[in-house]
Amino acid sequence: MPTPIRTPTWVSRRRHFEQKLWDLDKCRDINQLKQMQALVYKSNLQQDPFIAPKLIASFSLCRQMGSALKVFSQVHDPNVHLYNSLIRAHIYNSQPSQAFDTFFDMQCSGIFPDNFTFSFLLKGCSGKCWLSVVSMIHTHVVKWGFDEDIYVPNSLIDAYSKCGLVGVRAAGKLFREMKERDVVSWNSMISALLKVGDLSEARKLFDEIPQRDRVSWNTMLDGYTKAEEMSVAFELFKNMPQRDVVSWSTMVSGYCKAGDLEMARMLFDKMPEKNLVTWTIMISGYAEKGLVKEAIGLYIRMEEAGLRLDVAAFVSILAACAESGMLSLGKRVHDTVERSMYKCNTLVCNALIDMYAKSGCLHKAYKVFNGLKKRDLVSWNAMIHGLAMHGHGKKALELFFRMKQEGFVPDKVTLVGILCACNHTGLVDEGIIYFYSMEKDYGVIPEVEHYGCLIDLLGRGGYVKEAFELARKMPLEPNVKIWGSVLGACRMHKAVELADVVRNLLDKLEPKNAGKLSALSNIYASGGDWDNVAKIQLMMKSIGRPKQSGASLLVLNDEYREFTVMDKSHAKSDKIYQMVDRIGQHLKLLSPVPAGLCDE
Repeated sequence: MPTPIRTPTWVSRRRHFEQKLWDLDKCRDINQLKQMQALVYKSNLQQDPFIAPKLIASFSLCRQMGSALKVFSQVHDPNVHLYNSLIRAHIYNSQPSQAFDTFFDMQCSGIFPDNFTFSFLLKGCSGKCWLSVVSMIHTHVVKWGFDEDIYVPNSLIDAYSKCGLVGVRAAGKLFREMKERDVVSWNSMISALLKVGDLSEARKLFDEIPQRDRVSWNTMLDGYTKAEEMSVAFELFKNMPQRDVVSWSTMVSGYCKAGDLEMARMLFDKMPEKNLVTWTIMISGYAEKGLVKEAIGLYIRMEEAGLRLDVAAFVSILAACAESGMLSLGKRVHDTVERSMYKCNTLVCNALIDMYAKSGCLHKAYKVFNGLKKRDLVSWNAMIHGLAMHGHGKKALELFFRMKQEGFVPDKVTLVGILCACNHTGLVDEGIIYFYSMEKDYGVIPEVEHYGCLIDLLGRGGYVKEAFELARKMPLEPNVKIWGSVLGACRMHKAVELADVVRNLLDKLEPKNAGKLSALSNIYASGGDWDNVAKIQLMMKSIGRPKQSGASLLVLNDEYREFTVMDKSHAKSDKIYQMVDRIGQHLKLLSPVPAGLCDE
């Protein structure tokens, strides 16, 4: 029997190597990439104009910019394609300054840019401060004649849209001047208008599109849901020729944010196909509203469906638990994290720290914090804020010193936490020192939040006039919260005359705020000025909007129960109030009310 013919091994290896080279720019495994780089050097292909850009792209994906630069430097005569690869790599790794340096170096080397050069550079321009740079690139685009290539003007519209209202106006001018537009041009312009809240102009453009695609519909739908115009969004949703998972998820998210969880759940249940994002939106929606049973029930169903949460899903659900204080769901998510590949992920652990800290479980927050192998500034901030929030000011300050010893530089969020820690602990002198050392020691310019913390600290500490003067002379416009804080200090320390001045200032900001009148009424009452109390009560009636009662939450049997002053929504409210009255009478017998104080 003849021996079967076999393909030579070297041919198979060669084909395998060529296939690997072809897909090299998609490689995200650093070890595999280094092996391929060794084979490239062994084959003397490092100068190949096809392979070198792929190596740069792959090192960029692996966040190894040092290695990418080394590959670039080894090519003796780089062409525009290689320069573009390096520019794109810098942009992908959030290094726009280095990308522009590469662009300038390319010009100095006599290499002419192409249409891709400008499109890559534009991706690195985001924010109002980049408007002049985008305008400069626009000038270069016209100079080199790339404004006729529809791909480049579309990139310009997108870049302009990230530069605020002035940028959007520039994008609109460019859009109107374009000789040729495709669906991307229209979609980019609609998205730009929605970013600055111009919903009517965006809808006008949407109605004029010669041909819409799914992106057109979903962009407009997202605009209406973010503006909480859910009735218009629903009409648009009904008229969509084709709905994908993005369309459904946008509607579910919109109804969740608007507080209509019944409608959100109805759409969620009717979805022909659900992905992890949709499940996360619905669970987070329940969690934010404190609906424990619904949130946990849906979370269990999601796990039973075999869906594995990613970093974004973990962070989103834990953030919702943190805001509502839903500890039971937070613990269940933590159990899932421990069984997953993300138990050491810094972002997920930060979300756990924040959730436990805001829920009052500081020992669990500390346990996650101390178990973190790689802490970032957010980890420290979450722990410091948690300690400050629950009155552990000195521990927060101790952690702050430890943070600095480990080489972390405080940012504005850290310093809000430190000022809050001083506030909750009554450390007035320390708070003043920290506030006035912010810019000098840490390069952080005080913002409204920092002024608010210091003003509240001074007011609570009895320095009411100093708090008022600081609010009046601060370089930023004081908001309602700051003046409300000063008014609260006036009430605490019975500064009646100053309270009148603060009330007049608050009137200009919020003329129909009954809360400030209620606070002023209490200030007059504490000073025995009953004539002014009566006047304030008449003013409150004339406003017609009584001060909203504060609500309290109790967790019983994994359910959140809300109650307010004189709330009679509970089925057994009569018996509850009878019990409260009996407790009140019992307390009066134990500790009689001093003469001169009125019963309320």
